[in-house]
Amino acid sequence: MVDISILMPCYNEGKFIRENIFETIYTLKKLNNHSFELIVIDDGSKDKTYQEITAGAKDNGYVKTVQLKQNMGKGCALREGFQYAEGRYICFLDGDLDIHPRLINTFLEFMNKENADVVIGSKRHPSSKVNYPFHRKILSLGYQSFIKILFNLSIKDSQVGIKIYKKEVLDKIFPRILVKDYAFDIELLINAHRNGYKIVEAPIDMDFQSAGVGSDVSPEAYFRMFIDTCAIFYRTNLLHYYDRQHIEKEINYPTLIEKENKLNNISKYVKEMKHFPYENPSKLNVILNEDSIEPDELISKLKLNKPILSKKQ
Repeated sequence: MVDISILMPCYNEGKFIRENIFETIYTLKKLNNHSFELIVIDDGSKDKTYQEITAGAKDNGYVKTVQLKQNMGKGCALREGFQYAEGRYICFLDGDLDIHPRLINTFLEFMNKENADVVIGSKRHPSSKVNYPFHRKILSLGYQSFIKILFNLSIKDSQVGIKIYKKEVLDKIFPRILVKDYAFDIELLINAHRNGYKIVEAPIDMDFQSAGVGSDVSPEAYFRMFIDTCAIFYRTNLLHYYDRQHIEKEINYPTLIEKENKLNNISKYVKEMKHFPYENPSKLNVILNEDSIEPDELISKLKLNKPILSKKQ
């Protein structure tokens, strides 16, 4: 077992990921008195990201590599990487290193000083040094106000690409998490808050213009994040999904991905047959959290006809 596991998700970072791996390891060796491991997760990149990751990990005992065969979203990549983590603390660190890994040591100090269970980076912390475009300030303020209203979660920033959790926190709440991408961070934090874990914010250094942060954030991404956040509210306050006892059990996440792929394949086929596969979309959440799914059982729960699948076969 090591002290800290750094989970580094990346997507189409082939140009820089090897250098970023070396920079992270060098920094942690220099600044960190804790033992560590670096788990780099390729989220189905279309370039040579995974080849560069394996090259960076070669003959390097600190690095573990994980590859998703298709792009599943940052949340799914982190969830997959977590299965290989052995540390007492789990750090999320974006693969583009828009946040420098030297802050990991600072965050661990914050965690010990504040007796916190979760430490998150915040652009709006009074001690943060951030070159932050005005329109991004407005969007961030608006989203965090939205979060405060919906969930009574008093944090000023949830989307910075560095966070540290005690492992026992993620052991408890990861099985509850459904969002794969844009609102993944807020779903984790809401569940940590609802379970009584202490969350503190820590300052960061970031230059948005030089790092190019947010250059690929489209209006569609903002809209999807809004929809995902509303879905979390629906599951929290109407379905009471996160309160169900049966989701406390451990989930095999690689199997979960296979199950979701199976659902997507069947759904696509049925749509081509001009049928809508879900009588109730919320059933998908239940199905994905069961121990085993066989095609016949899946069809039955989705209320599809067996001949539809037999035609595909």
